[in-house]
Amino acid sequence: MSQFKSLYLEGTWKNNPALVQLLGLCPLLAVTSTVTNALGLGIATLLVLVGSNLTVSVVRNWVPKDIRIPVFVMIIAAFVTVIQLLMNAYTFGLYQSLGIFIPLIVTNCAIIGRAEAFASKNTPLLSVWDGLMMGLGFALVLFVLGAMRELLGQGTLFDGAELLLGDWASVLRIEVFSFDHQFLVAILPPGAFLGLGLLIAAKNVIDHQIKTKNAVPATEQVKGPRARVTNLN
Repeated sequence: MSQFKSLYLEGTWKNNPALVQLLGLCPLLAVTSTVTNALGLGIATLLVLVGSNLTVSVVRNWVPKDIRIPVFVMIIAAFVTVIQLLMNAYTFGLYQSLGIFIPLIVTNCAIIGRAEAFASKNTPLLSVWDGLMMGLGFALVLFVLGAMRELLGQGTLFDGAELLLGDWASVLRIEVFSFDHQFLVAILPPGAFLGLGLLIAAKNVIDHQIKTKNAVPATEQVKGPRARVTNLN
């Protein structure tokens, strides 16, 4: 259980692929203009991570070391193709909105990195858990960044949720406040860079506070008794 807990903390916080490793930034910065887009890409990436980690762990003993990277890329590409076809069939509006960034999941360094660094060296159960936690950590950053940009740029949350969850989800749209004109800096790419920078800074501040709180205060050096010399004369 300690290993599962360690993988949970690594994926969601300590070694988060977006905030610490800074991997997969291209789709992260490009599609997080709304919560719906962020959730769509986050869920797709999570499913690919779990599936590829499981498959790589199962076949790891039969893959020669010299060709392991091409084999891992083919496995990841197969799962991305499945996810792409499913989104095309059931969430076509979201599929069009995400566009090229769905097939680009294949080149996400976080997925290839976990396949090489973890799944190829561990059991299927641990590999699935690692993929789930890394995918969850990546999806959470996508969600928070998408919420920040949508709220500041449009004054709404869950705009276009029906593209991901169906027609019934249109009731999830929340208008927090209204703008006469959209705040374009938040919606355009510069807003993504600024938002991600704020999230990284917030994480660093929290980590510093935790480290300071848990630091053991330096104990004063205990001085031994002084030897006293008496004059025998």
